[in-house]
Amino acid sequence: MNSVFQVDASSSVTSKGQTTIPKSVRDALGIKEGTPLRWRLKDGVLVVTAKTKRLEDFAGLLGKPPNGRQVDIEEMNQAVLDEAADRFRRKTSR
Repeated sequence: MNSVFQVDASSSVTSKGQTTIPKSVRDALGIKEGTPLRWRLKDGVLVVTAKTKRLEDFAGLLGKPPNGRQVDIEEMNQAVLDEAADRFRRKTSR
């Protein structure tokens, strides 16, 4: 998705509280049937975001690791747990 462009569109709400996402918006965001939408209302502004990407879609985005070593999710989880345990020990040993 290119976030540089702008799409203007409108729709209305039915008596059941439903609306249709305009085709131009669906196309711009890659929204397909079953795409999860997140609705957020803050300070009178409604923001609707579509989850059109999976975490796996970002694999390799940053290129190869600087040290050339790739790790799996279990190794990442263990590293996070080890660091959290170290921080907890440092904080509680004072």
